[in-house]
Amino acid sequence: MPNPVILRSSILATLLFVLAASVGAQEEVQTIEFHSPAVERTMKYNIVLPASYDSSRERYPVLYLLHGLTSNYIAWSRMGAAFYAGLVDDLIIVMPDVGNSWYVNWDENGEGQRNNWEDHIIVDVIGHVDANFRTIARREGRAINGLSMGGYGGLTLGLRHADQFVSIGSTSGALSYARTAARRMRGEIQSRAGRPTQQLTPEQQAAREASRARREASRMRPNPSIGIDGFSSQAERSPTGQAFLTPESADAYDPFELILDVPRDELPHIYLDSGTEDNLISVAREFAQVLFEHDIPFDFMQMPGGHNGAYWVQSLGHIVSIQYEVIRRALGERPASRR
Repeated sequence: MPNPVILRSSILATLLFVLAASVGAQEEVQTIEFHSPAVERTMKYNIVLPASYDSSRERYPVLYLLHGLTSNYIAWSRMGAAFYAGLVDDLIIVMPDVGNSWYVNWDENGEGQRNNWEDHIIVDVIGHVDANFRTIARREGRAINGLSMGGYGGLTLGLRHADQFVSIGSTSGALSYARTAARRMRGEIQSRAGRPTQQLTPEQQAAREASRARREASRMRPNPSIGIDGFSSQAERSPTGQAFLTPESADAYDPFELILDVPRDELPHIYLDSGTEDNLISVAREFAQVLFEHDIPFDFMQMPGGHNGAYWVQSLGHIVSIQYEVIRRALGERPASRR
């Protein structure tokens, strides 16, 4: 039996050579605004179309890239999504926005909010993309990945909707988000509220309050780059309410649980990576160990780097090349089948 994991090392010199040789291979990033019924608001996503899109009648596969906590739909564009899209022949890249929602349908919504963020991605964003662009609107033509919170989202949504993605992935993923929430509710780990408070001097207390005031002012300040009415400051982008009301609700969004629920022959291709200086590498290795133990094939890569943009720029090149190749193989590399 072949080894169930392919360990890919980073050959940075080769990557830099390819980048240098392909300076002109960069596509245009377009920003699309649309109404999302799942969250009852106007939202945006960025999209990169292949250079041949306007001159052909072909349908194209799509890679969805999910952003991290406190970030937005612009993040992947700033890390070179258009550049890497230009290195392959026929791939659409879509970069949606979910605020600080963790890509889940919230059990309890704050007043005036509708926080069905899983539905926003799976139903509204994908539906809008398929309806307005020439996509291959089936499993074989669709992949998903993300960083940090988005890495959690990429694996979780990909496993909850395994019939919609041929390849799913995570880079620097916060994969224990739902599991930690479930364990807190079950009393297996101490909640933040139950931890002893630190005794502070008056000077320390004053400094803490000043810092808290600065952070709150920053949270309330709209980011003009986002440009979504009522959804541009960190305060607006942070749902109120509760994501999970019960441990079972959290379990339903836990990739460590979901990976064992999907029948083996229905699993999509799985991609994982993390920087060796990233605190989240331990959970990536833990998830990889689960895949090892259950003989589930996957790609895993670790490279020098931390939880930062410098690492994700490198990671994005691997994500595009590996998941694009999985899509091509799933489609049988037959261009006529995409017409």
